[in-house]
Amino acid sequence: MFTLIAAEAARTVVAQAGAPQGGGFSMIIMLVVMFAIIYMLMIRPQQKQQKRHREFLTQMKKNDEVVTSSGILGKVFAVEETVVTLEIADKVRIKVLKQAISSPRPGSESEVSSDESNK
Repeated sequence: MFTLIAAEAARTVVAQAGAPQGGGFSMIIMLVVMFAIIYMLMIRPQQKQQKRHREFLTQMKKNDEVVTSSGILGKVFAVEETVVTLEIADKVRIKVLKQAISSPRPGSESEVSSDESNK
């Protein structure tokens, strides 16, 4: 008799454990929604910013005022494929890698023109 009760209890436990509560489909939908929110709030704006920076580097020309990633302010004197020559004072020129240019100088003409093209 005890064996029959124990066997029935074991079948009940196995049946309850095997059937998922609430289903797994709602969990998948929740994960997809969370990924979409993260994409819209974090990944997409970063990609837009990178695209604007790449466009700025390709459109950079002589006499643009720029800021390097190390904080040096200068005026573009010459642009080569991977190197930019900056004039940081009268007759003082330095060469930096193009990728070290972080942005146009705040308030400069090149910043205003790049802002207008993004609108």
